[in-house]
This record gives sequence, structure tokens and C-alpha cells, in this order.
Amino acid sequence: MKTTIARIEAVKDLIQEAVDKGATSVEQIHRTIADLPLEVLEKRRLLGDEARGARKLVDTSIGAVYETIRAVNREVGELASGIFEALENHDDAQANITSSKKKHED
Repeated sequence: MKTTIARIEAVKDLIQEAVDKGATSVEQIHRTIADLPLEVLEKRRLLGDEARGARKLVDTSIGAVYETIRAVNREVGELASGIFEALENHDDAQANITSSKKKHED
């Protein structure tokens, strides 16, 4: 059972890493796309001084969204790891109980 749990946890780690890297990639694309209209408006001087504030607001909002995704991903990973550890501890306890019963029966 320990081998199975270790394999499942390894898959969990791969998925968690993929989600984290995926969120970072999508965040970079999102920032690039969001920057395009702001850049055009700035070049045409249609935003004036508000451009800096708008750019900061967009940047902060995008950063917060993707950091939240990464934080939830970490929390889910930690929760899953805790479950796997509990399963391993349960198996160890069961093995000890079974071993102890056999010793007492002999």
C-alpha cells in the first residue's frame, strides 16, 4: 500500500507543479494582452496621467488572481499530502495491531 500511496503522491506533485507553471504561463499571457490596449491609449495620449494608475490597477488585479490560484493549488497539495500521510500511518497502525495480535495468539 505504501508504494501505491507514494506513486499517487508523486502524481499529485506533478499535477501541482503543472498547475503552478500553467498559472504562471497564463498570467504572463494575460498581462501581455491587458497591456496592449493600455499601450495604444498611452501612445495616442488618450489616458493622460490616468494611464499609470490604470496600468497599476490592471497589474495588481492580474497578480492577485494568479497568486490566489497558486495559493489554492499549494493548499490542496498540502491537504492531499496530509491525507496520504494519514493513510500510511493507518496502514502502519493496522500492521502493528495485526502483528501484536499474532504474537499474543502464539
